[in-house]
Amino acid sequence: MSSSPASRTEKVEGLVNQSTSQSDASSSTLYSRMSFPILRLVASSFGLLTPQKKPDDEERQVGLDQVEDDASIFAPGGLDGTKVRKLEDCPNGYPRLAAFNASEQNFMLYRGFGCIHARLLLKMQADIQMLESELDALDRDHVAFGDETRLRSWDIDVAACEAEKKEGERTRDEILEDLRVNVCQYDELLVKARELVSFQRPTDRDYRSVRNWHKQAAPLVSEEQDFLLWKEDIITLRHGREWANFDGLVEEMLHRIDCSIVRRLFCTDEQRRKSSNKKIYYYSPSRVAKLVNLIITTVIFLLLTAPVLSMYRLSTLKTSESMFAAIGVLMVFTLLFAAAMSMLTKARRHELFAASAAYCAVLVVFIGSTSFD
Repeated sequence: MSSSPASRTEKVEGLVNQSTSQSDASSSTLYSRMSFPILRLVASSFGLLTPQKKPDDEERQVGLDQVEDDASIFAPGGLDGTKVRKLEDCPNGYPRLAAFNASEQNFMLYRGFGCIHARLLLKMQADIQMLESELDALDRDHVAFGDETRLRSWDIDVAACEAEKKEGERTRDEILEDLRVNVCQYDELLVKARELVSFQRPTDRDYRSVRNWHKQAAPLVSEEQDFLLWKEDIITLRHGREWANFDGLVEEMLHRIDCSIVRRLFCTDEQRRKSSNKKIYYYSPSRVAKLVNLIITTVIFLLLTAPVLSMYRLSTLKTSESMFAAIGVLMVFTLLFAAAMSMLTKARRHELFAASAAYCAVLVVFIGSTSFD
């Protein structure tokens, strides 16, 4: 509980009176004992004595200032009050490059170092082969010198290995231990290399986009930026989708007809705030996927209805040429259906053949059920 100025003054006067009433002590001794507490109490009562800041408090204050600076750089914005790491606000260099790669899945391009993996695998493979040859030679020596019991009994071989260790000879246990370590490392790297091969290559459009940004922004020095020149060794972290190629064509079309309406329809508020560079485009994958599904649905509808209406119209002509014209319509639309399947999907060859055969069978049934007399 804090005391009032009047009470503090009364305490000061009480201490002074108490010091003067003590006649037994000498004046010098009493002054040395009571002068410092009295002065300290007087100074604190009038607010002249302020507490000193500790070094920990100063460091804590500096940390809070840094947090406030970071919060001011990436301040919340937009309709939802969310934070977005804007490219232009990041320091040029690896911080801006990391923000660029993380801003879009298509931009996550890195080197796979396939040649380095192959070189390491070959080196480890050679080491294992040398150990294997050494083990085979040791087994043959034991057979040649009539020491086959060591190959038939593990306990006898272990005891013999202990004796050989004392003599400083290389034993079978040491060779097997080296093989275990090398084979485990080899298997681990082999599995990692297999997973690396399964990574997809970036599309030409994504590769050109990332390389053009590097030329324009130049976030790294030329020596460290040359990793993009190894095009055959570049991999992408983005998972492939069924309509990946067609999605790229749709996004390219959106780039060419870029306007405020297109950005409002296919860009979220967070994506519009990622960069102020007009040459960088961010489109919402979910919105682009909806447009792609709409286009594919329209194509399927046209491929099913257009030949039926055409052949029905030919059947009403009642001529001998209409039958051959209907067969021509069937062939053309079957070819169009197969082309659409190969372009819009990643169907395998047998799947493409089965779907085209089923589509052709439907049209043949329609021709057979329609009178062309």
